[in-house]
Amino acid sequence: MASGAARPLVTVYTDTNEPSGANVKLPAVFKAEIRTDIVNYVHTNMRQNSRQPYAVNKYAGTRLGQLDGKMRSPDQRRIVGYRPCCSSYSPCPWWWYPRSGQGAFGNMCRGGRMFAPTRTWRKWHVKTNRNQRRYALVSALAATAVPSLVMSKGHLIQGVPEIPLVVSDKIQEYKKTKEAVTFLRKIRAMIDIKKVRVGCKTSAKK
Repeated sequence: MASGAARPLVTVYTDTNEPSGANVKLPAVFKAEIRTDIVNYVHTNMRQNSRQPYAVNKYAGTRLGQLDGKMRSPDQRRIVGYRPCCSSYSPCPWWWYPRSGQGAFGNMCRGGRMFAPTRTWRKWHVKTNRNQRRYALVSALAATAVPSLVMSKGHLIQGVPEIPLVVSDKIQEYKKTKEAVTFLRKIRAMIDIKKVRVGCKTSAKK
């Protein structure tokens, strides 16, 4: 498997996209081994924990008021032999009643129940080992320090001076959103923000 960035030092930039002359040591987490298989495995398992249980009605397809209950078929031309069939209690002959003689209850019959109906007590949640979750988090962080992997996910970082980008503490004093927008423009990261904004779509129902 690939490993993360191997640079020992990272340049610190100012809020005007200029090197400040200081360097910081790259944290060890960015040098971890990148295991895409573990990341995919943990991500798949943890996504299953947010599912909402669903199931069909437990009586769906089994409540037929005119079910004669006999395991037979009055007409062998209908491929419902040896199945419960509907009968007509109306004064008209059974062939006048569209549902008469049709198979019922079985999963191969029209209007019958489904095979193995879904239940709400299905095993929805999946447990994931703690070490695997930590390893996946470390691998994902290490992958963000490799420009080729970041660009492969569609991010436009061609103008950013360095990845990972370390900025001075002065930006923590910002109080206005327009100050942050100006900072993003100066470090040439606004193009990626605009791409994300274009990709966000709101449903017409909302």
